[in-house]
Amino acid sequence: MIDKTESAPIMGPGAARLMLLAVIILWGANWPIIKVGLEFMPPLWFAAARMALGIASFLLLLAVMGKLSLPTRRDLPVVFSIGLAQMIGFVALINFGLLYVDAGRSAILAYTTPLWVTPVAVWLLGEVLTGRRIFGLLLGLSGVAALFNPLGFNWGDTEALFGNACLLGAALAWSIGILHVRAHKWDSTPLQLAPWQMLVALPPLTALSWFREDWGSVVWTPETLGVLFYNGPIATAFCFWASIAVTRALPAITTALSFLAVPVAGVLFSALFLGEVLTPTLIAGLALIIGGMALVNLPESRAGKSRAAADPAD
Repeated sequence: MIDKTESAPIMGPGAARLMLLAVIILWGANWPIIKVGLEFMPPLWFAAARMALGIASFLLLLAVMGKLSLPTRRDLPVVFSIGLAQMIGFVALINFGLLYVDAGRSAILAYTTPLWVTPVAVWLLGEVLTGRRIFGLLLGLSGVAALFNPLGFNWGDTEALFGNACLLGAALAWSIGILHVRAHKWDSTPLQLAPWQMLVALPPLTALSWFREDWGSVVWTPETLGVLFYNGPIATAFCFWASIAVTRALPAITTALSFLAVPVAGVLFSALFLGEVLTPTLIAGLALIIGGMALVNLPESRAGKSRAAADPAD
C-alpha cells in the first residue's frame, strides 16, 4: 500500500462533494460547447488555446493572492503526470473524438474511468470495496454499457472507430491522473501547481498544432470567443483545479464513479442545446449512473466507519 501522507491541506469531504457537483454541471455543459467550438477551430489549436487561457487565469489569480510559487522537487512528478496525462492526453483526445462522435456519446466513453481506476485503487492505494460500493460501481458501469450500446454501433465505420478509440484513450489518461493525485505526497496545493501543469502541456500542444493544422482555418465569430471564454477560465482553469482538489479529498473509486455524472449532464445538455435525441435506452442508462453515484457517495454507517477506520482513503 502506498503511503499518502500529505503536507499541503486537503478540503473536507462536504466541501469536496459540493465542488464535485459544480464540476459535474460545468463540465457536462462543456461537451456541446466543445462540439460547437470544433466547427470554428482545429482540435489541437483548441486544446492549446484552452491551456494558454487557463495559465493566464491561474497566474493572475495566484499573483493577486500572493501565492504564486515554483513547484518543489517533490511535486514535480505530479506536475508532469497531470500535464501530460490530463492536460495533453485527455483534452487532445476528446477533441479528436468529438470530430467523429456525438457529444453525448463522447462524454460517456471519456468517463469510463472506473474500469481502470477501481482495480488499481484497491491494489495500490488500499481502498476498501464495501458491498455498497461494489453495487454502486456495478450500477454505474451498467449505465455506461446501456448508453454505449455496442450492438447499435456501426463497426465498419473507420472514422467512428477512430473517434471512439480516442475517447477510450482519454478515459485511460484521466485515470492515470486520478490515481497519481491520490498517491502523491503534496507540498503545494492543487491551485499553486495548476498553472505549471498546464505549462507542461502548452508547448507540445502548440507545436503539434503548428505542424499538423492550418491556423488560418480558425473562424473568429462571437461563438468562437464565447467558447474560448468558457473553456479558458471556467472549464479549464476552475474545473481542472477543482477536480484535482476533489480527487485529493475523496477516495479514487468514489471520485471515478462520481465523475460518471459528467456524461449524464453532457447527454442532457447535448439534447437541450444540440437536439441530440433522448431515447429510452439513454434515460435508463442515466438513471443507473445516478443511482450508482448516489450509493458510493452516501455517508458510511457508524459500523462501516469503524471497519474502514484503518483505510486512509475514506
